[in-house]
Amino acid sequence: MAETKKGAFEKKYENAWNKYDEVDLKNVFALGERYKGFMSKCKTERECVAEFIRAAEEKGYRNIESLIKQKAVLKPGDKVYANNKGKTLAMFIIGKDKFEDGMKILGAHVDSPRLDLKQNPLYEDTEMAMLDTHYYGGIKKYQWVTLPLSIHGVIIKKDGTVLNVVVGEDDNDPVFGVSDLLIHLSREQLEKKLSKGIEGENLNILVGSIPLKDEEEKNKVKANILNILNEKYGIEEEDFVSAELEVVPAGKARDYGFDKSMIMAYGQDDKICAYTSFEAMLEMKECDKTCVTLLVDKEEVGSIGATGMHSRFFENTVAEIMNLCGDYSELKVRRALANSKMLSSDVSAAFDPNFPSVMEKNNCAYFGKGIVFNKYTGSGGKSGCNDANPEFIAELRSILSKHKVSWQTSELGKVDQGGGGTIAYILAQYGMEVIDCGVALLNMHAPWEISSKADIYETKNGYLAFLIG
Repeated sequence: MAETKKGAFEKKYENAWNKYDEVDLKNVFALGERYKGFMSKCKTERECVAEFIRAAEEKGYRNIESLIKQKAVLKPGDKVYANNKGKTLAMFIIGKDKFEDGMKILGAHVDSPRLDLKQNPLYEDTEMAMLDTHYYGGIKKYQWVTLPLSIHGVIIKKDGTVLNVVVGEDDNDPVFGVSDLLIHLSREQLEKKLSKGIEGENLNILVGSIPLKDEEEKNKVKANILNILNEKYGIEEEDFVSAELEVVPAGKARDYGFDKSMIMAYGQDDKICAYTSFEAMLEMKECDKTCVTLLVDKEEVGSIGATGMHSRFFENTVAEIMNLCGDYSELKVRRALANSKMLSSDVSAAFDPNFPSVMEKNNCAYFGKGIVFNKYTGSGGKSGCNDANPEFIAELRSILSKHKVSWQTSELGKVDQGGGGTIAYILAQYGMEVIDCGVALLNMHAPWEISSKADIYETKNGYLAFLIG
């Protein structure tokens, strides 16, 4: 910290790039390549969880459902995962200490803002086939027009058949999109507020324009699209009702900047923290306290539902794990949760030189300066925040210093400018120590978000340092 002329203290955190030697740089960019590969492949919750399970099983993690059926007995060092409906994942490394003494938890979410297809999405208008959408999470609707979009998800047929769908990512695939009004006819549109320039009900996806050669068919273009879908996937129009199809930006994660120091990708909020948490967990060999990585769904819409953090999935899984360890009681589960410590691994907003007015420079995050700690998020007068205890923050400072991890602190913009939330307050209800921390992003919630490779590296190392202690 440095004293200013006004007597206040100006925050000074060193740029992490300055400390790296050749070996460090190689590791930074290698992690960036792995991360880009993951982000290019995994754009939905289901895709993330499936990929994490595949990689975890290669490292010796076993499915808790199988262990329960086998009436297995867990011991320190065992690695276990629990899969909740393909959209939430909990990973455990059993520690040497009693569960009652608490766990070390990394918690992130794998859902991201997007467009979801409605239950009955396909229709025809003026011989153009369209898909109706309902946006998911907080988006600026005008950012989603004139982009190449892809469709990811699952279709469940009446007989239970599961069809995995990805269209728009392969070079030979078509892409889709939402049209915008041409500038020549946009006088009225340009006079509207940004929030009203594009209405939610107008985020309709154009998917076809060739009519079926059938004189008896009324909606010939729609009928042609249904024929294509039937030939490719064997589905009927009614199958959309039992589908979960997400419309996301098409294309791979890319290096950003001449120096390739940054990454541009869709869904970095919060897959970037999920991925770094997962990598840190895979590097753990053994532990005193049980270590957990918890990756959940539905954070962008309030953490609700069976796969959101408000569900009892995590609590129930802890009970099952303790039972397999021969150490279960309801009271012990309560103590285990209350005595745990958690990093709520979620992103923060990086300072943007194009929009300096929304930030208070002494209390915001910067690219390249490491993992970001948010003592509280929320909005206005800390509404909806967790507000971590200073004792826990001091402990974390000591751990990060010990492991030479670059870190910084931040608030999510000026006090009256806005705000945001995470899953931190939900876990804190058990009485555990929780703080928000993760990677700072530019363009948060936009179709393409930007991150710093140095921050990704420091965040992974920070999560690992927390688990090691």
